[in-house]
Parts: sequence; structure tokens; C-alpha cells
Amino acid sequence: MSRKLLLEKAHIENIRLYDVYRREGGYRSVEKALKTMSTDAIVEEVKKSGLRGRGGAGFPTGMKWSFIAKPEGVPRHLVVNADESEPGTFKDRYLMEFIPHLLIEGMIVSSFALGSNVSYIYIRGEYAWIVDILEQAIAEAKNNGWLGKNILGSGFDCEIYVQRGAGAYICGEETALIESLEGKRGNPRIKPPFPAVQGVWQRPTVVNNVETIAAVVPIINEGGEEYAKIGIGKSTGTKLISACGNINKPGVYEIDMTISVEEFIYSDEWCGGIKNKKRLKACIPGGSSVPILPANLLLTTAKGEKRLMNYESLSDGGFATGSMMGSGGFIVLDEDQCVVKHTYTLARFYRHESCGQCSPCREGTGWMEKYC
Repeated sequence: MSRKLLLEKAHIENIRLYDVYRREGGYRSVEKALKTMSTDAIVEEVKKSGLRGRGGAGFPTGMKWSFIAKPEGVPRHLVVNADESEPGTFKDRYLMEFIPHLLIEGMIVSSFALGSNVSYIYIRGEYAWIVDILEQAIAEAKNNGWLGKNILGSGFDCEIYVQRGAGAYICGEETALIESLEGKRGNPRIKPPFPAVQGVWQRPTVVNNVETIAAVVPIINEGGEEYAKIGIGKSTGTKLISACGNINKPGVYEIDMTISVEEFIYSDEWCGGIKNKKRLKACIPGGSSVPILPANLLLTTAKGEKRLMNYESLSDGGFATGSMMGSGGFIVLDEDQCVVKHTYTLARFYRHESCGQCSPCREGTGWMEKYC
């Protein structure tokens, strides 16, 4: 049984409520961080953990945090990207819906580390019911002294606000998200300047995915080095996978990135095999924007080794024979599925969602849909 760090207590009845979450050890990381750690020490622990962005890019989180500019007298901001619009991906929704205080706790620690007194959750508009869940969790946290002025007597002030998007896939890109958060049309910005220098309202900003910020809680509680012992190589810690398609047990799973793709698909602990005992044809292992792998390349790397459920192994061989971990949207296709038809569906989606700013995407997605 794989160890769980984020979903360990998600099954507990009423865990979304503050009293239950606190009883189960919630907000310990905030106490530890604000009472015993400096902001630099928190960033250092995140660096030691090897945590990589869980939204798709896989960029080292601690390094990203260290890039944030710190001009004197200029506010900084943390923005959580909850605009989970990648087809086949739904693990952030699961976290926010069933254990929202884990995200709030991670945001408080991360905001303290980054010097953000005002932080935001930008959530996709289709998650309307989750907005109420988050607002309730934020209110509970504030009523119990975890948000507001002078938290735990530390002198640190923090407020968290939820902002709904309007259904645009492009707002999952961090600069388009920032534009939308400011009340503008969600178009990506030209970089540089990067958000770490000029983000929300031209202030230094860090944008991180929901799962990434939630992972800060076990990192602070247990230490970065302990977190880094889970996993393999540069794929440290645990990873949430949104498993769907032609499998017996679709759902959200937390893995430690040492298991093979074959084990993940066929083990009763995970996906439980292909539905109706069909054969495996192909898989989209990291959400709709990553390459589709046929069965022979999915289970074995270009080096002839078993392909593992981690960043390095899934990308082995590049786009020729590999794919990407991406957002963890794991879509399994059986022998009866038409890959051309599925590719057309995805091409149509990206044509529709293109912001139209650059010609390769604006024109290319249209031609891809037309000739798919």
C-alpha cells in the first residue's frame, strides 16, 4: 500500500469542517512555521523536498519561490491556480471538495514564506459548488485565528480571497490567469517581465497549483528531507493521479512515483485493470495536452525498461517514444477505441479554446481540426 500524504484523511467523515480537520492534526504546519521558522527556512525546506509543480510543468517549487522579487514597500502575492481545465484532470477538484482546509493551511504557510499578506484562489467557473466549500473553510479558519491580523501572535497578517473564472481554458496559463484576476480579458502576457517580478497589479507574484500548495503541509510537518525520501530521483514525494477511461476503478489516486505504469493500470489497489477484460490500446498519461502512447510504448521505455509513473520515466525518449507526467490526467483507451476520433475531439477542444494571440496556435489548431 502506497503511503498517502494528501489523501490520508480525506475519507474521514466531515473532514471538510474545521473542527474535524483540526482534531485530526490540521494546522500543525502553520503553528510550526509561524512560531519556529523563518521565511527563508521554509523556502529552504521546500527546496530540500524536491517538490515540483504539480500543475503540469514540473518546475521546482522552491526555486520558483526564490525568484520572487522583494522590493521594499511593495506588496507580494500568492495566487493558487485552481482553474483545472485540462481534459481528463480532476484531482484538484477532489482536494478542494473533500479536504479544503488542507489547501488553506498550505496557503497560509506559503503566504508567510513569500511575504504575501493577500492571497487568492482562482477557481474555474464550472466549479461553482466548490466556491461555497472554500468560502466556508476560509471563514472557519479566520474565525479560529488562522487568518486575519497578527496570526498566532507572529505579527503576520494574511487574507485569502476566492475568484471565479468564466470558463476559459487559457486562464490556466499563469499570466492569463493574472489578467483575468485583475478583471481583464484572460490573454497571456508577453514575458519577461515574469510574474515573480510583475504579476498581479504589477506586484511580485507566485502562481502555484492546488496540489503543489497542499503538499507544503506535509513538507513542513515532516521536513523536506523526509519528503524527498519518497519517490525516486527528481520525482520526489507523492503525486495525485486522475485516472479515467476504460478502467474498472476510475478515480483520484495518490502514488509515490516508484510504481510502474503496468502496475498502476492492472493492480486492484489502483485502476483494477481494463474494463470488460479488453486489451489496452493506448493511454494519455498526463492530461490532454501530452502525447498519446500506444500500449507497447506506454509499458516500456525506449531503453527497454519498465516505464514508471514519474516525470523522468514517462518522458523517456522525448516526443518520439515518450510522453509527460503533465497534470496527472491518466486517460486509458481500450482496443475498441478509435485514437483518430479521440484526437479529433481534443483538436476541436484546443481550436475552440485558443486565445488567438499567436498564429501557430490560432491557425494551427484550426487546420488540425479540419484535417484530423
